[in-house]
Amino acid sequence: MTKKAESDRADIYTRITDRIVEDLEQGVRPWMKPWSAANTHSRITRPMRHNGLPYSGMNVLLLWSEQVSRGFSSSMWMTFKQALELGGAVRKGETGSTVVFASRFTKSVADGNGNDVDREIPFLKAYSVFNIEQIEGLPDTYHAPPAKVRDPVERIARADLFFRNTGAAIRHSGDQAYYSPVMDYIQMPPFEAFRDAAGYAAVLSHEAAHWTAAEHRVGRDLSRYAKDRTDRAREELIAELGSCFLCADLGIAPELEPRPDHASYLQSWLSVLANDKRAIFQAAAHAQRAVSFLHSLQPEADVKAAA
Repeated sequence: MTKKAESDRADIYTRITDRIVEDLEQGVRPWMKPWSAANTHSRITRPMRHNGLPYSGMNVLLLWSEQVSRGFSSSMWMTFKQALELGGAVRKGETGSTVVFASRFTKSVADGNGNDVDREIPFLKAYSVFNIEQIEGLPDTYHAPPAKVRDPVERIARADLFFRNTGAAIRHSGDQAYYSPVMDYIQMPPFEAFRDAAGYAAVLSHEAAHWTAAEHRVGRDLSRYAKDRTDRAREELIAELGSCFLCADLGIAPELEPRPDHASYLQSWLSVLANDKRAIFQAAAHAQRAVSFLHSLQPEADVKAAA
C-alpha cells in the first residue's frame, strides 16, 4: 500500500472519529440521535441500501447521523451510479454522505528468512451515497409511504420472543442489570421495576449484547472488564451500539437516558477515542457481530425478515 493510500485511510478514521468526539464533548451520544430527534413511538430502522438491504456496523452510525442532521425522512440511500441505473439523477448542488467499506486483500511479502508468505492486509475505503430525497426521477416505488408502525403490543411480543429464542439464562431480582461472565447469566431487576415493557426490553438488549461475548458465542475477551477502566469502557460502548442496532431491528427505543452505572463512561469513551482513532470502528464491528449472532439464534424465517 502506498504512503498516500495509508494517509487517506488514516484521514477517514480521524475525520469520522472527530465528528463523534465533537458530539460526545457536548454530552450527546450520537448513536442515540434517531430516537432523541424523533417520536420514540415511530419506527426507527437501520439505514437501507437501494435494494432494501440494511447497512451494518459503522455505516449505521454514519447514516443515522446524516439523516438526523440533514432532516431526511427517508432511511434509503444509494450511490450516484445506482441512481442513474434506476433512471434517476442526483439534483444539482446536492452533497453526498460518507460511508465506508472495510475488507482485506492478500499480499505476498518476504519474511525474515527471505521466503514469500501470504498476509492479509486490511483496507478501508470511503465513498459517497445520497438519500433518495436528494434524487429526482426514481421509480414511484422508492417514494411509497413508509410501512405502518407495528402495534406496540405486537412489537413487545416480538421482542419477548426474540430474547427467549436466544436461550440466555435471565434471572430477576434486585435493582441492577448486568451480565455475569463467570456464571454466564443475565441479571435483570423485576419487570415491575421498569417504566414499561419497552423499557425492560431496551435494558435487556444491552445486557444481551454483553452476553454474546462468551467464548462459545462471538468470543470477546472480558477478562479485564473488572480490572481495566479502558477495557470496560470499550465493552460498554460495544453493548450500547449493539443495543441500538438491535432495538432498531425490533422496533423499540433503546435506553435514551443512561443508567447511573453507564453515565460515567462518557469521559472514558472520549479518552479511548482520543487515543485510538479506530476504536469506534472496532466497537461498531463488534456490536454488529453481537447482533448478528443474536439474530442467528432465531428461527430461519425470522432471520430472513430481519435481514
